[in-house]
Parts: sequence; structure tokens; C-alpha cells
Amino acid sequence: GHFPRACASSKSLMEKECCPPWAGDGSPCGRLSGRGSCQDVILSTAPLGPQFPFTGVDDRESWPSIFYNRTCQCFGNFMGFNCGSCKFGFRGPRCTERRLLVRRNIFDLSVPEKNKFLAYLTLAKHTTSPDYVIPTGTYGQMNHGTTPLFNDVSVYDLFVWMHYYVSRDTLLGDSEVWRDIDFAHEAPGFLPWHRLFLLLWEQEIQKLTGDENFTIPYWDWR
Repeated sequence: GHFPRACASSKSLMEKECCPPWAGDGSPCGRLSGRGSCQDVILSTAPLGPQFPFTGVDDRESWPSIFYNRTCQCFGNFMGFNCGSCKFGFRGPRCTERRLLVRRNIFDLSVPEKNKFLAYLTLAKHTTSPDYVIPTGTYGQMNHGTTPLFNDVSVYDLFVWMHYYVSRDTLLGDSEVWRDIDFAHEAPGFLPWHRLFLLLWEQEIQKLTGDENFTIPYWDWR
């Protein structure tokens, strides 16, 4: 549900391609540096479950094909919409250096550590995301890409939006909705989706603050 700012133009939407250049060499997906290449999106061929008896009514179906048919496919330990980042657990100019970060129980943090955590969240709430925007309309409302509908969003609210977007009802038109769907919570993807969600959020906070050692503390809710 979050779109690279570089791919929110009518040109990208109408061409259905999101392969922005990596700033390091100026080539799409960092191709000249061997980071990735622009490739066709390969969709799953697994049969659909009976809980969603529709086709072609929800922008999230066969994601992200309603918006883009070609995206950056990254090589090795590179990742990101333009292959400009390292996979989780790696860092360095070629993303070859292993990094080990330790999550801590929030109740074990000192007062200064808690204050720093809250300060980071406050900064995220007041900083516009430099890389991503969010849609304010469906693909159909965007006239199939000719009229992009996107808004800026804070780094913090970007992840509020992502969690909403993946789990909201399906809009069937007029005032009709299909409520028996929740792509992030009522399927086998529950655990891996949220793990990726938290890793991405953590990564954005690290980039925002320059603190590569930042980790999200855990809360033992038992």
C-alpha cells in the first residue's frame, strides 16, 4: 500500500513499470552496478481460496499487477524499490557485512533509552517520508494512471497506512463492501507479513535517525 515516490507519476502508472534509478550509478535498479534489473512481475499460480469470490474488483489482487507489471528484482543481498538498500541483517557498500542487532524487552530499557525511543517516534511522526507516498484513490479513480492520486505521509503514518491498507474491506462500488477478507490477519501470511512490516519500520527509523543500531523493543504481553 506504499508507493515509491519515483513511481507515482502518470508515466510510470500508464507504462505499468516501477524501475527507478539507484542514485549510486543513475541506472534503473542499479543495473550498472550489478544490484538488480527491471523484470516482469511473476504472479503466483496457486488457486484462490473460497473466502474471496471476486476477480478484478480489488487493487490488492495479484499485487502489484493492477499498478505495475515490471519492477526492480534485486540480486544478492540488495533490496528495495530501486535495489538501493541491503537485506535485513546486512550492511556495507556491497551489503556483504553481517550485522547482528539485539531486541530488548522494553521494561529492561533505562530511562534515557526509553526517552530516545520516544524521541525517534516523535521525529518519525513529524517527518515526511522522502521515499514513499500513499494512494488516495483506487486505480480506477486514477483513470488507469492518467490522473495519479497520491499524498505525502509521515514516516510513522506510512506504516499506520500500510497496516490499514492490507486489512481493510474490499470496496465493491457505491456503498457496498466485502468484509470477509483481511489479507494480513486471516491467512497463513499473518506471522511473516507482520515480521516484514516491523523490519521495514525499523529500517526506516534507522535511515531517518542515522542510528544503525536502533531496534524495536519487544513487549512480553503474556
